[in-house]
Amino acid sequence: MKTFDFSRRLCLLGGLGAAATAAFGQGTPAFPARPVKTLLPYSAGSGPDAVVRHVSDKLSGTWKQPFVIDNKPGANGWLAVNEAKRAAADGYTLVGVDNTHFSLQPHLYKQLPFSPKGDFEPVAPLYFTHFFVVVPADSPWNSVADLVAAAKSRNGQLTYGSWGIGSVGHVGAAMLENATGTRMTHVPFKELPQLYTAVASGEVAWAFGTAATVGPLFKAKKVKFIALAAPRRLDGYGDIPTVAEAGGPAGFELKTWVALFAPKGTPQPVIAQLNEGVGKALREPDVRQRLTTVGFEPWIGSPAELTQAVEADTRRFADIVRQARISLD
Repeated sequence: MKTFDFSRRLCLLGGLGAAATAAFGQGTPAFPARPVKTLLPYSAGSGPDAVVRHVSDKLSGTWKQPFVIDNKPGANGWLAVNEAKRAAADGYTLVGVDNTHFSLQPHLYKQLPFSPKGDFEPVAPLYFTHFFVVVPADSPWNSVADLVAAAKSRNGQLTYGSWGIGSVGHVGAAMLENATGTRMTHVPFKELPQLYTAVASGEVAWAFGTAATVGPLFKAKKVKFIALAAPRRLDGYGDIPTVAEAGGPAGFELKTWVALFAPKGTPQPVIAQLNEGVGKALREPDVRQRLTTVGFEPWIGSPAELTQAVEADTRRFADIVRQARISLD
């Protein structure tokens, strides 16, 4: 992930925030003048939900208005996304999504009920997290080179699991196959706990997983991490090499991010004020500590940087989905 000049951005956002205040001082009530709702396509208690709640608590304290979370999981995330799409473009309704919704799904379905670019404005990124290569604790493999060698020797029979066809775990494994010239057998599961229990028992040979989802099994020594699909090692897991360090393809990266968006047409001064507030919240030591504990890395960025991330992931996913012929239609 690109390292940004936070002090320069803080000055820039401070100017934008001042502009927002001035704009709203000209006959328009200051924002926010009433509660702000954030729709989430995640269950209460999930990782994204916890992060959004921490940030929302900070924003409530700063602006003395409630920031309410409305969990609407299910239907591929479309319940939350479509409700946000239909909401008034005034900054009082936001939606928190990940790159699956806005960068991957457009390639998995011939027609989506929303347009990431046409229906939404980028507001602020929140965090990103990279994926470990997870194998059973008693696996003979200790590196990605070992896994690739086993895959080549078994000629397509080596299994890997994911949390569903078209998931980031599925597409990420297809990326690894493409980068290493291997073929493996995909075994989709309906639930994350079911998937990682299957990895721990050896029902499937490996899977991608994050520190938040597989960390407890790793600490219980029921699975092991042989590599991290990231440019650098993760704080708290410094003894786990990157995929490249573990004998895998150079530059191999698999991550997911979560960010806030608003309905198309939301005033830019409002977006600037929200972006500034979210960035300030993410700089708070207690918020950063909570994210680090579960392997999340705070991502403080501008709306333009969020747009660039959506576009970059869209291009990357397009190539691999086409090559692997993955479709949910």
